Amino acid sequence: MPKRGKKYKEAAALFDRETQFDTDAAIETVLKAAHAKFDETVEVHVRLGVDGRHADQQVRGAIVLPNGTGKSKKVLVFAKGPKEAEALEAGADYVGADELAQKIQSQNWFDFDVVVATPDMMGVVGRLGKILGPKGLMPNPKSGTVTMDVAKAIADIKAGKVEYRLDKTNIIHSPIGKVSFGKEKLEENFAALIDAIIKAKPSAAKGQYLRSVTLASTMGPGVKINPLKLV
Repeated sequence: MPKRGKKYKEAAALFDRETQFDTDAAIETVLKAAHAKFDETVEVHVRLGVDGRHADQQVRGAIVLPNGTGKSKKVLVFAKGPKEAEALEAGADYVGADELAQKIQSQNWFDFDVVVATPDMMGVVGRLGKILGPKGLMPNPKSGTVTMDVAKAIADIKAGKVEYRLDKTNIIHSPIGKVSFGKEKLEENFAALIDAIIKAKPSAAKGQYLRSVTLASTMGPGVKINPLKLV
Protein backbone atom coordinates (compact mmCIF):
# COMPACT_ATOMS: atom_id res chain seq x y z
CA MET A 1 0.00 0.00 0.00
CA PRO A 2 1.28 3.50 -0.78
CA LYS A 3 2.07 5.65 2.24
CA ARG A 4 -0.77 8.08 2.80
CA GLY A 5 -0.34 11.67 3.97
CA LYS A 6 -2.05 13.32 6.91
CA LYS A 7 -4.66 15.10 4.75
CA TYR A 8 -5.63 11.87 3.00
CA LYS A 9 -6.08 10.14 6.38
CA GLU A 10 -8.22 13.03 7.63
CA ALA A 11 -10.37 12.84 4.48
CA ALA A 12 -10.71 9.05 4.80
CA ALA A 13 -11.86 9.47 8.41
CA LEU A 14 -14.85 11.56 7.28
CA PHE A 15 -16.90 8.47 6.35
CA ASP A 16 -17.09 4.69 6.67
CA ARG A 17 -15.05 3.30 3.76
CA GLU A 18 -17.24 0.19 3.53
CA THR A 19 -20.57 2.03 3.28
CA GLN A 20 -22.27 1.94 -0.14
CA PHE A 21 -23.85 5.35 -0.73
CA ASP A 22 -26.56 6.61 -3.05
CA THR A 23 -25.12 8.66 -5.92
CA ASP A 24 -25.88 12.12 -4.49
CA ALA A 25 -24.47 11.26 -1.06
CA ALA A 26 -21.37 9.72 -2.67
CA ILE A 27 -20.69 12.85 -4.72
CA GLU A 28 -21.20 15.05 -1.64
CA THR A 29 -18.71 12.89 0.28
CA VAL A 30 -16.14 13.04 -2.53
CA LEU A 31 -16.42 16.85 -2.63
CA LYS A 32 -16.02 17.08 1.18
CA ALA A 33 -13.00 14.77 1.10
CA ALA A 34 -11.19 16.64 -1.73
CA HIS A 35 -8.32 18.39 0.02
CA ALA A 36 -5.69 19.28 -2.61
CA LYS A 37 -4.70 22.85 -3.40
CA PHE A 38 -5.53 22.32 -7.10
CA ASP A 39 -8.88 21.62 -8.80
CA GLU A 40 -8.97 17.83 -8.54
CA THR A 41 -10.48 15.61 -11.23
CA VAL A 42 -13.35 13.37 -10.09
CA GLU A 43 -13.06 9.85 -11.49
CA VAL A 44 -15.42 6.88 -11.51
CA HIS A 45 -14.17 3.28 -11.41
CA VAL A 46 -16.69 0.62 -12.47
CA ARG A 47 -15.96 -3.09 -12.07
CA LEU A 48 -18.09 -5.11 -14.49
CA GLY A 49 -19.26 -8.71 -14.35
CA VAL A 50 -17.73 -9.57 -17.72
CA ASP A 51 -14.55 -11.21 -18.94
CA GLY A 52 -12.87 -8.82 -21.36
CA ARG A 53 -10.57 -11.58 -22.66
CA HIS A 54 -13.54 -12.78 -24.72
CA ALA A 55 -14.40 -10.70 -27.79
CA ASP A 56 -18.15 -11.05 -27.12
CA GLN A 57 -17.76 -9.57 -23.62
CA GLN A 58 -15.81 -6.44 -24.53
CA VAL A 59 -17.26 -3.13 -23.32
CA ARG A 60 -16.03 -0.08 -25.17
CA GLY A 61 -17.45 3.18 -26.40
CA ALA A 62 -17.47 6.94 -26.03
CA ILE A 63 -19.83 9.60 -24.76
CA VAL A 64 -19.88 13.39 -24.72
CA LEU A 65 -20.46 14.34 -21.07
CA PRO A 66 -23.25 16.94 -20.71
CA ASN A 67 -20.97 19.31 -18.78
CA GLY A 68 -17.62 18.39 -20.35
CA THR A 69 -14.59 17.20 -18.40
CA GLY A 70 -13.08 20.53 -17.38
CA LYS A 71 -9.94 19.69 -19.35
CA SER A 72 -9.23 20.84 -22.88
CA LYS A 73 -7.75 18.05 -24.98
CA LYS A 74 -5.13 18.34 -27.71
CA VAL A 75 -6.26 16.51 -30.84
CA LEU A 76 -3.96 15.03 -33.49
CA VAL A 77 -5.61 14.16 -36.81
CA PHE A 78 -4.20 11.91 -39.52
CA ALA A 79 -5.76 13.18 -42.75
CA LYS A 80 -4.86 14.37 -46.26
CA GLY A 81 -6.24 16.80 -48.82
CA PRO A 82 -9.70 18.30 -48.15
CA LYS A 83 -9.98 16.37 -44.86
CA GLU A 84 -6.74 17.97 -43.66
CA ALA A 85 -8.22 21.42 -44.28
CA GLU A 86 -11.49 20.38 -42.61
CA ALA A 87 -9.61 19.19 -39.50
CA LEU A 88 -7.64 22.43 -39.21
CA GLU A 89 -10.81 24.49 -39.59
CA ALA A 90 -12.53 22.39 -36.90
CA GLY A 91 -9.78 23.23 -34.39
CA ALA A 92 -7.43 20.23 -34.51
CA ASP A 93 -4.12 20.96 -32.78
CA TYR A 94 -2.01 18.91 -35.21
CA VAL A 95 -2.90 17.59 -38.68
CA GLY A 96 -0.74 15.58 -41.06
CA ALA A 97 0.19 12.15 -42.34
CA ASP A 98 3.52 10.30 -42.67
CA GLU A 99 5.54 13.17 -41.19
CA LEU A 100 3.56 13.01 -37.93
CA ALA A 101 3.89 9.21 -37.78
CA GLN A 102 7.64 9.63 -38.28
CA LYS A 103 7.82 12.25 -35.51
CA ILE A 104 6.05 9.90 -33.07
CA GLN A 105 8.31 6.99 -34.00
CA SER A 106 11.66 8.78 -34.08
CA GLN A 107 11.21 11.50 -31.45
CA ASN A 108 8.87 9.73 -29.01
CA TRP A 109 6.57 12.76 -29.44
CA PHE A 110 3.31 12.67 -27.50
CA ASP A 111 2.11 16.28 -27.17
CA PHE A 112 -1.53 15.25 -27.74
CA ASP A 113 -4.39 13.57 -25.85
CA VAL A 114 -6.52 12.02 -28.61
CA VAL A 115 -5.77 10.69 -32.11
CA VAL A 116 -8.36 10.85 -34.91
CA ALA A 117 -7.84 9.33 -38.36
CA THR A 118 -9.74 9.08 -41.62
CA PRO A 119 -10.15 5.42 -42.71
CA ASP A 120 -7.74 5.85 -45.65
CA MET A 121 -4.97 6.83 -43.19
CA MET A 122 -5.16 3.64 -41.13
CA GLY A 123 -2.29 2.12 -43.15
CA VAL A 124 -0.03 4.86 -41.78
CA VAL A 125 -1.56 4.80 -38.29
CA GLY A 126 -1.44 0.99 -38.15
CA ARG A 127 2.37 1.13 -38.12
CA LEU A 128 2.12 3.02 -34.81
CA GLY A 129 -0.02 0.34 -33.14
CA LYS A 130 2.72 -0.84 -30.79
CA ILE A 131 3.40 2.74 -29.67
CA LEU A 132 -0.14 4.17 -29.51
CA GLY A 133 -1.92 0.97 -28.39
CA PRO A 134 -0.39 0.63 -24.89
CA LYS A 135 -1.09 4.33 -24.24
CA GLY A 136 -4.77 3.93 -25.21
CA LEU A 137 -4.29 6.38 -28.10
CA MET A 138 -5.01 4.10 -31.08
CA PRO A 139 -7.95 5.44 -33.15
CA ASN A 140 -10.95 3.12 -33.19
CA PRO A 141 -14.26 3.18 -35.12
CA LYS A 142 -16.20 2.18 -31.95
CA SER A 143 -15.09 5.32 -30.16
CA GLY A 144 -15.70 7.51 -33.20
CA THR A 145 -12.02 8.30 -33.77
CA VAL A 146 -11.76 6.53 -37.15
CA THR A 147 -14.16 8.55 -39.27
CA MET A 148 -14.58 10.65 -42.42
CA ASP A 149 -16.47 13.24 -40.34
CA VAL A 150 -13.35 14.65 -38.71
CA ALA A 151 -15.06 17.97 -37.89
CA LYS A 152 -17.68 16.23 -35.72
CA ALA A 153 -15.06 14.01 -34.06
CA ILE A 154 -12.98 17.07 -33.12
CA ALA A 155 -16.03 19.03 -31.91
CA ASP A 156 -17.12 16.11 -29.68
CA ILE A 157 -13.64 15.69 -28.18
CA LYS A 158 -13.30 19.40 -27.48
CA ALA A 159 -16.82 19.42 -25.96
CA GLY A 160 -15.85 16.80 -23.37
CA LYS A 161 -16.07 13.37 -24.97
CA VAL A 162 -14.68 10.53 -22.88
CA GLU A 163 -13.85 7.03 -24.03
CA TYR A 164 -14.62 4.12 -21.75
CA ARG A 165 -13.09 0.68 -22.07
CA LEU A 166 -12.23 -2.26 -19.84
CA ASP A 167 -8.75 -2.57 -18.41
CA LYS A 168 -7.16 -5.99 -17.84
CA THR A 169 -9.03 -6.39 -14.54
CA ASN A 170 -12.45 -5.66 -16.15
CA ILE A 171 -12.66 -2.18 -14.63
CA ILE A 172 -13.59 1.00 -16.50
CA HIS A 173 -11.88 4.19 -15.30
CA SER A 174 -13.24 7.53 -16.50
CA PRO A 175 -13.17 11.19 -15.44
CA ILE A 176 -16.56 12.86 -14.92
CA GLY A 177 -15.35 16.41 -14.30
CA LYS A 178 -13.61 18.59 -11.73
CA VAL A 179 -14.33 19.23 -8.04
CA SER A 180 -15.16 22.85 -8.99
CA PHE A 181 -18.11 21.60 -11.10
CA GLY A 182 -20.15 21.11 -7.94
CA LYS A 183 -22.62 18.35 -7.11
CA GLU A 184 -25.29 18.93 -9.78
CA LYS A 185 -22.99 18.93 -12.84
CA LEU A 186 -21.03 15.94 -11.55
CA GLU A 187 -24.31 14.04 -10.98
CA GLU A 188 -25.41 14.76 -14.57
CA ASN A 189 -22.07 13.59 -15.99
CA PHE A 190 -22.04 10.49 -13.78
CA ALA A 191 -25.59 9.54 -14.83
CA ALA A 192 -24.72 9.96 -18.53
CA LEU A 193 -21.62 7.77 -18.24
CA ILE A 194 -23.31 5.00 -16.21
CA ASP A 195 -26.25 5.01 -18.65
CA ALA A 196 -23.84 4.54 -21.59
CA ILE A 197 -22.01 1.69 -19.81
CA ILE A 198 -25.32 -0.06 -19.00
CA LYS A 199 -26.48 0.30 -22.64
CA ALA A 200 -23.16 -1.19 -23.77
CA LYS A 201 -23.78 -4.39 -21.78
CA PRO A 202 -22.78 -7.37 -23.96
CA SER A 203 -25.49 -9.98 -24.52
CA ALA A 204 -22.95 -12.62 -23.42
CA ALA A 205 -22.64 -11.04 -19.94
CA LYS A 206 -24.30 -13.15 -17.26
CA GLY A 207 -25.20 -12.37 -13.64
CA GLN A 208 -24.69 -8.99 -11.98
CA TYR A 209 -23.30 -6.55 -14.57
CA LEU A 210 -22.28 -3.61 -12.35
CA ARG A 211 -20.20 -5.34 -9.66
CA SER A 212 -18.81 -2.26 -7.91
CA VAL A 213 -18.81 1.49 -8.51
CA THR A 214 -16.35 3.81 -6.76
CA LEU A 215 -15.94 7.59 -7.00
CA ALA A 216 -12.79 9.45 -6.02
CA SER A 217 -11.07 12.78 -6.55
CA THR A 218 -7.41 12.82 -7.70
CA MET A 219 -5.96 12.90 -4.18
CA GLY A 220 -8.99 11.74 -2.18
CA PRO A 221 -10.16 8.36 -0.89
CA GLY A 222 -12.58 6.17 -2.86
CA VAL A 223 -16.29 6.40 -2.02
CA LYS A 224 -18.44 3.37 -2.84
CA ILE A 225 -21.82 3.64 -4.59
CA ASN A 226 -24.46 0.93 -4.30
CA PRO A 227 -24.40 -0.59 -7.83
CA LEU A 228 -27.82 -2.24 -7.44
CA LYS A 229 -29.49 1.19 -7.26
CA LEU A 230 -28.03 2.25 -10.60
CA VAL A 231 -29.58 -0.42 -12.82
